[in-house]
Amino acid sequence: MSATGGCLCGNIRYTLKAEPALTVVCHCTHCQKASGSAFSTNLVLQRADIEFSGGDIAAYDDKADSGNTLKRSFCPKCGSSIMSESSGRPGAAVLKAGSLDDPSKIKPAMQIWTRSAQPWVKLEGEMASMEKGR
Repeated sequence: MSATGGCLCGNIRYTLKAEPALTVVCHCTHCQKASGSAFSTNLVLQRADIEFSGGDIAAYDDKADSGNTLKRSFCPKCGSSIMSESSGRPGAAVLKAGSLDDPSKIKPAMQIWTRSAQPWVKLEGEMASMEKGR
């Protein structure tokens, strides 16, 4: 896979050098706030498989619902969410699917933190569901 993406203003760009291991929809309250939506759609892959270019990325250390420290990376110019890294999964990255140049081929395989899902959100398709995260 060679997908590309970046932030809204174009300051941050990236290329994926490998297929994601998993595509997951997260309904946790932190992803709701960070995305400004009811959930966040995420690609899980190794951090080493994302090649960044452009400007520097800003980050915010958040305490996730799981209890892990979550480093949320974003563009300091436009504020676009790009990626998260969890202290519970060293070396892994959670890339925001909405930051892809073409997210139309994304097919989530799982949804997590469904206990926090908004009652008006009903996702179609075959997906494993978990009340909490992994």
